[in-house]
Amino acid sequence: MKFDSLWIGQVALAALMDAAFAMAVGSALLKAWLGKDGARPVIAPSHPAWLRAQHSLVAAALALVLADLGWLVYEAAAMSGAGLGGAFAAIPVMLMQTHTGFAWSVAFAGAVLLAIVALAKPDGPLAHAVLWFAVIVVAAGKASLGHAADSGVLSAAVGVQTLHLLATAVWGGLVLAGGLAVLPALGTSVARGALIRIGQHLSRTSIVAVVFVLGTGALNAIRGLGGSLAPLDGSTWGRVLLLKLLLVALALVLGGLNRFSALPRLRRTAATEDAHTFRNILHLEGMTMIGVFVAAAVLSFSVPGFAALG
Repeated sequence: MKFDSLWIGQVALAALMDAAFAMAVGSALLKAWLGKDGARPVIAPSHPAWLRAQHSLVAAALALVLADLGWLVYEAAAMSGAGLGGAFAAIPVMLMQTHTGFAWSVAFAGAVLLAIVALAKPDGPLAHAVLWFAVIVVAAGKASLGHAADSGVLSAAVGVQTLHLLATAVWGGLVLAGGLAVLPALGTSVARGALIRIGQHLSRTSIVAVVFVLGTGALNAIRGLGGSLAPLDGSTWGRVLLLKLLLVALALVLGGLNRFSALPRLRRTAATEDAHTFRNILHLEGMTMIGVFVAAAVLSFSVPGFAALG
């Protein structure tokens, strides 16, 4: 691992890929819930939020495609040692002859399919099935790009990491898309009922996702630490892991405040002040999740703790 401009570029683009992927997943879920809640008609009070979810899905899917392409250039530059100037010449060899190239191709194919579905704006069971198939393909490709693939492409570690990425995308995506894009459009009093119902969907789904995030994350941490706690404070990887855990804990606290305080109070009162409190806490949780994605990107481009200590 070499801390230089190429490494910084890889980490930044990997974090953007994670955030864009999560934003797309969260937007897709919110759009589906709003659609079932009657938000499609233009006259519906929650229609602006449904439109925002659609636009957020398209923007996130396109951002994911562009971030994937940018990451490929930086990865080719780092692998070839030729720098950015020689990256484009190295890309064909990388794609055809390396595991990284194969894994990236899988993730990129999923991202392109996701973008096509988002832009086409189809509806119905088949469209939803294609969208979620694309999401799974992206997660599987991304899982094969990280340290989990050291155990083999079809290893249990890759399966665990795929599930971890999917669960993180659901949790992080809901708070990002909900807090930063979609739920602010439910600010009017006539849309208060929709805000409460969508908030309940978001809270319940996030709890399930968090359970999977923590379970798979624990397995990944054990693998990265090599069964010892020494790398936690004895390696860069371990210290970044501690930072990520701190950010996850903060996000859990914020989510707990919404789940057990703000949302129940909003259901009782339907007051504007309580609606603002719910959305503001969700906004802060979303900002915290951005930090989680950055820390995760740094971990993926750092030597695992057990390897760093020999």
